[in-house]
Amino acid sequence: MSLSMVRVDENRKEEEDPLLESQLYQKGVKHLSENVVAKLPKKYIWPVSERPNNATKGEVPYTFKSNLNLPIIDFAELEGSNRSQILKALANACEHYGCFQVVNHGIPCDVTSSMMDVGKRFFELPFEEREKYMTSNMHSPVRYGTSFNQSKDRVFSWRDFLKFMCHPLSDMLPHWPSSPMDFRKLAVAYVNETKHLFLMLMEAIVESLGLAITNNNITRQDNDNILEELKDGSQLMVVNFYPPCPEPHLTLGMPPHSDYGFLTLLLQDEVEGLQIQFQEKWVTVQPIPGSFVINVGDHLEIFSNGRYKSVLHRAIVNSTRPRISVASLHSVPVTTTIRPCPKLTTETNPRRYMDTDFATFLEYASSSEPKKKNFLESRKLI
Repeated sequence: MSLSMVRVDENRKEEEDPLLESQLYQKGVKHLSENVVAKLPKKYIWPVSERPNNATKGEVPYTFKSNLNLPIIDFAELEGSNRSQILKALANACEHYGCFQVVNHGIPCDVTSSMMDVGKRFFELPFEEREKYMTSNMHSPVRYGTSFNQSKDRVFSWRDFLKFMCHPLSDMLPHWPSSPMDFRKLAVAYVNETKHLFLMLMEAIVESLGLAITNNNITRQDNDNILEELKDGSQLMVVNFYPPCPEPHLTLGMPPHSDYGFLTLLLQDEVEGLQIQFQEKWVTVQPIPGSFVINVGDHLEIFSNGRYKSVLHRAIVNSTRPRISVASLHSVPVTTTIRPCPKLTTETNPRRYMDTDFATFLEYASSSEPKKKNFLESRKLI
């Protein structure tokens, strides 16, 4: 029986053969979309309390009324006479929003557009080609899959993804997809540009925290010299693909979560889909062509001893247009321990987080279904 025959209601019953249904789910939402699913399969229907709550039924596509213009950081002005004002704006964004948008970042348009294009072409490959990279091993240098964590997710998300590790580049590159033929060439250019932008942003963020980055008193032992660690740090690329969804008000493209690293640089197309939790409400981030959305991650919140907040975010989907985004997640080397910067802890602002590292995060993520900011909560002392 076709998946399109599934009824969508609160008393919904499984009508498909369980084995057939499982095989279809494993192939991802692009496969479901290509088979013209008219109703959302039960596996993708979220509990009422967790569904997008700003959708207006009857509208096609479903629209979200609460929109947010994030703080905008003009990267070019960081090097000018207005640097002190930009640093204040950066601090405000990290404290109160957990994210911001960067314009005039200096990455050539052909580099960003080519990355988006080759990412799209990867998802247009036959499933048999994409399937080569399917694995549940979170240590794998390349992973193709669906949902958020298909081996753990209780309810699936309407997303397919390609994840590939980028550091050290010479070691990781041979594992990257060889199709499309220009994938590696275009992705290398993008990886190098985003790594440079990330380091420049972190230099400004460290300065905005009041840490004198050129001060000789800063030592690696105190973990204040975070910039040196980040130069040789980890980088993970995630290409997300969200096909049109038959019933977007019943599901999510990605569940609420925070990112584990220091910063995530998100490149997205013009289709709305990213939402952040702001003042306890979900709001849709308005895309700015050519910009990056920068998310504060858990590691930066820990390093800043809670001054800068990692942002809780999710992705919504729509019924008419596909959406694609490319996330570049950056942090310290996987063997490095993250702890609050000693210069940011005082008697009145004591240490708020225990030490952590990438191995601890992987163990946590592999053993439980990721929800909201649960990993960060598990690291809190007070």
